[in-house]
This record gives sequence, structure tokens and C-alpha cells, in this order.
Amino acid sequence: MKKASGVIFLLCAALLWGVAFVAQDVGLDYIGPFTFNAVRCFLGGVALSLISLVNKLIKKRKRSDEISDESKKKNRKYLLIGGLVCGAVMACATNFQQVGLVYTTAGKSGFITACYIVLVPVIGLFFRKKCPITVWIAVAMAVVGLYFLCLSNGFKGFNKGDALTFCCTVAFAFHIIAVDYFVSRTDAIDLACLQCFVCSAISAIFMFAFEKPSLDGLLDAYIPLLYTGVLSAGVAYMFQILGQKRLKPTVASIVMSLESVVSVIAAWLILNQALSTREIIGCVIIFAAIILAQIPEKKRTVKVLY
Repeated sequence: MKKASGVIFLLCAALLWGVAFVAQDVGLDYIGPFTFNAVRCFLGGVALSLISLVNKLIKKRKRSDEISDESKKKNRKYLLIGGLVCGAVMACATNFQQVGLVYTTAGKSGFITACYIVLVPVIGLFFRKKCPITVWIAVAMAVVGLYFLCLSNGFKGFNKGDALTFCCTVAFAFHIIAVDYFVSRTDAIDLACLQCFVCSAISAIFMFAFEKPSLDGLLDAYIPLLYTGVLSAGVAYMFQILGQKRLKPTVASIVMSLESVVSVIAAWLILNQALSTREIIGCVIIFAAIILAQIPEKKRTVKVLY
């Protein structure tokens, strides 16, 4: 049950992130990438603050003094460190992605970004996190599926935007690892909230340094900002943290890679871009990879002879 709820949370996050690709493209027509991320992450932090407040009120009614002062102090320590670390890595990932979208196509960006599913288990090896062979096969299948889904012309024309997006991929892989470490040590919703505010603050520094934000531009982009802020940056990242609390990071990354599938479907429904046979094949392969990743590893039994 715990594993199933984790998958549901991450599927919801992938759904929100997938549709956000359309909103991100539209938003760039009115404001710069750093301005876009600064505002949307701030809106996400505000939305999560309200959710956190309601959550605390519910918990306060159920239990008042069950947690010791020492545990609360330790929780706050991990929350502060985790929020700063996860927020900083999230800022790197989202800003590399948003700037990369200025120079590259959505298809290439979707494939390169989703390749974090390969980097997560590789990085995990350095933290002594081993994965069963079925997960490695699922990772390989997911990469093949994403290739069919997002890169119709292969890797021709790899440009500056693609390089920036690859930096985003590396950052997202480390973000999953960081969340996996801190989410078991502090409150999940508070962690999601703090990381959004940290990401917004870092993005705002680059916004004032490299862009000239205007009120008219923000008002023109209010729909993409509200969607990506409240739902994509706020609720979706909360779903990610709640989901990762119940799943291994490698399996979680494969489920979250469904955002590429959703982005194609969203483009089809909203922008009237029909799915090709190649893209449909990619979707099927990715779904198969997710199912394979959920198959539990068989435990070896050792026979003892007396």
C-alpha cells in the first residue's frame, strides 16, 4: 500500500510537470527565463505554506506533545539544511532547463532532461545504493522509449540549448538524491515549501542581474505563472517529496520520467499536435519500463544442511 501510494503521488507530479512544458513555452513569450522561475517558485512556496499550515493544524488536534523538544530541534536543523540544499539544486535544474528552452526544441529538451533516470542509479552507486537488475533493464528501456518519443531526427544539431539542458539533467539527478536523503529526516511539505522559496530567491538574483522584469510582462504571463507556480512548482514538488518518501530514488525517477509522455499528450490536446507512430511506440516502451521497475526483487534463500 505504501509503495502504491508513492507511485500515485509521483504519477500526479509527472502529470503536472508534463502539462507545464506547454505553459513554460508560452511564458517565455512574455518574460525572461529567470523572471519566470523566480515568480513561479515564489507562488509555489506561498501555496505550499498554506498547505503546510493546514497540515500543522490537523496534526496539532491529533497529537499535541508527543514529539520531544530535542526531536523538534533536530527536525528544524534538517529542514533548514535540506531546504537550502534542495532549493539550490532545484534552482540550478529549473534555470538551466528554462534558459535551454530558449535555444533548443521542446522535444530535445524533454529527452535530455528525462535522462536523469540514467544518472540517478549511477550517482546512487557512490552512496552505496544498489539496484536490482530489473531496475537497470527498466532504466535502459525508459531511455530507448524517450529516444523514440522525443528525438525523431536523432542527435543532429546538438546546440548550446542542448548543453544547458544536459546541465539541468545532472542537477535534477542530484535533486532526487538530495530529496531522498532529507525527506526521511524532516517534514515533507515544509521541505517542499522551503526549497521553493530558496529556488525563487536564487532565480531572483539572476533575474535582476540579467533581465529587466516588467509588470506588463508578468500580467501577460499570469496564466502560465499561476499554473507552473501553484501546481507545477508547488503541488507537484510536494507530490515528488511525498512519493520519494515511499519509493527508492531510481524507481521514483523512472515514474517521474512520464512527464515526457504527458508533455507530448498535452501538446496534442492543447496545441493540436498529433502523436506519430514513433511517439506512440516510445510511450508504450516507457510504460513497460515503469511496470518492470515495480516488480519486486526475488530474495535468495540459503539452504542450511544439518
